[in-house]
Amino acid sequence: MGKGNITVLTDLNLITCIVQKGAADDIVKAAVAEGVQGGTIHYARGTGIRERLGILGVAIESEKEVINIVVSTEMTDKIFEAIYFAGKLDTPGMGIMYVTPLTKAATYIPPHLLRENEPS
Repeated sequence: MGKGNITVLTDLNLITCIVQKGAADDIVKAAVAEGVQGGTIHYARGTGIRERLGILGVAIESEKEVINIVVSTEMTDKIFEAIYFAGKLDTPGMGIMYVTPLTKAATYIPPHLLRENEPS
């Protein structure tokens, strides 16, 4: 069944940031500037107490962008801080961000990079 070896990555975290529609591009740009390879952006709709705050109590649809970025544990704090300020999360109502530890991940890694990181 196996077709080859899987390089399993450990010591990773997933940073998830949920922000107002239109803010995701700036967040990913800030993360890339700090050294990540990229991120995944998808769209969502939030609900809750804020949806009733429209004119005359009419519900407001709250469109959101969700950004997922996988980072090494050693880079997590640096990327977390860059995303926090790029997303203006120090402003009320702009969004929320959290980190989830990942126990295992796999993706293609070029053989020359694997050889460079092998113990001598």
